[in-house]
Amino acid sequence: MTRPASHPARRPHAQLHNLGLREQVRMDRLPLRLLQMMVGLTGFGFSLALLLESGLGGAPWDVFHAAIADRLGLTVGTVSISVSFVLLLLWIPLRERIGIGTVANAIWVGVSIDLGMLVLPDARGLAAALVMMLLGVVINGVSGAVYIGAHLSSGARDGLMTGLSRVLSRPVGPIRVVLEVLVLTAGWLLGGPLGVGTVLYAILLGPIIQLTLPAVTLEVRTVAGQPIAPPAHMATGGAREA
Repeated sequence: MTRPASHPARRPHAQLHNLGLREQVRMDRLPLRLLQMMVGLTGFGFSLALLLESGLGGAPWDVFHAAIADRLGLTVGTVSISVSFVLLLLWIPLRERIGIGTVANAIWVGVSIDLGMLVLPDARGLAAALVMMLLGVVINGVSGAVYIGAHLSSGARDGLMTGLSRVLSRPVGPIRVVLEVLVLTAGWLLGGPLGVGTVLYAILLGPIIQLTLPAVTLEVRTVAGQPIAPPAHMATGGAREA
């Protein structure tokens, strides 16, 4: 029984198809994706400022950022940006790929934190503090989903998590937990603002992102017309996080 003849004439087309795949994914709906990314990052940074100004605890990484900022006389946003670029140096041995969203995340979240802390008042009374804390957590989760849904690369902290997961051959979940515990412990020992808001953030962020993500994810298509789904670790709450 003879095999059907192959069709060599189709192979060059298939090769060109595959060669153009990555570029097409990168460029598809780029202006809208850039706009959505910036909206998400702005809301993300502003919500982190809300948490800090509530006086009821910051996000885990910001417990560390705020502690360093207090000791060095810097703003929290400045420390956030600096830490992001230090973490990006760790991407080099991990062979993680830096994208436009990575750089934007590293810079704009910190800028948005400082802008938020500049315009937001300190919480006056427990009721105001609770409202600011809850708004901070909800806005952060929604903004994280908006940023993730733009498909423009992960942030410095997420890239470190996924890179370590790949190099160590360990699941993303435990790697993320270890990193969060380490940075939170360091921030607490340095006198960072650990509080009930920190706990609430850790518990609710993932579910809020997961619930919001389907509504805000832009459908980015390949050349073949197949939608590209967000990375699995991002879909479960890895914006910064962002």
